[in-house]
Amino acid sequence: MNHPTLELDVHDGVAHLWLNRPDVRNAFNETVIAELIGACRALAADAAVRVVVLGGRGTAFCAGADLNWMKRMAGFSREENYADALELAAMLHALATLPKPTVARVHGAAFAGGLGLVSACDIAVAAHEAVFCVSEVKLGLVPATIGPHLAAAMGARAARRYWLTAERFSAAEAHRLGLVHEVVPASEIDTAVARVCAELLAGGPAAQAGTKDLIRTVSENPLSRELLEETARRIAEARASDEGKEGVRAFLESAGRRGCRPPRRTECSRKS
Repeated sequence: MNHPTLELDVHDGVAHLWLNRPDVRNAFNETVIAELIGACRALAADAAVRVVVLGGRGTAFCAGADLNWMKRMAGFSREENYADALELAAMLHALATLPKPTVARVHGAAFAGGLGLVSACDIAVAAHEAVFCVSEVKLGLVPATIGPHLAAAMGARAARRYWLTAERFSAAEAHRLGLVHEVVPASEIDTAVARVCAELLAGGPAAQAGTKDLIRTVSENPLSRELLEETARRIAEARASDEGKEGVRAFLESAGRRGCRPPRRTECSRKS
């Protein structure tokens, strides 16, 4: 893949996809959007890739929209703005629905659309000094295209504060809100990401793709008879699949080698 605004490195099943516009803190424009969509589709189709890590070169993860792109948008008609926004929504959708685990490696600024990229990833690891901001309202805009992903990641109650005030918040606060899963010193972020990737590589690829789709299904639908039947169908198909059969067989063989020991009696049980 040749992407002027991106950098890709694939090693041992992990694809590191870097936003590579450090001179503008990896702000995105129509070129970045198109290239990210293409990269996500190519990585989804590459059987050698098991996990995708999204990061940013330079001092920031992603500072949001490129200023020159925003200047051009100011002269767009409503129809042109709509078409442009659909592409941005498509980029986030391509990342969120990529059928492989995705990890956001966050350092520096993650603002506006950059925060949308973080929330579209399955897992987020942030450096202590990372700073987050949903800045749209201060520009007279709304965080519309990133909204579905960001609301799912941080919750509606937190969104009422941070989307309406557009105040900056820390990595520690992002962790408290559930927007990021782990916060580490900047010097340890790659080690932390590698540890998460190792855990993900231990899973079955088809099972992970099915689990990602399952999460979307159960989070977007009420608990109904139809949903119960759908979840039953999915686990039945997983059990009958080659990957499922092999995984269960390997687990049972491992358990057999370890042996089955009865649970240790507690002090209470000895006295009873």
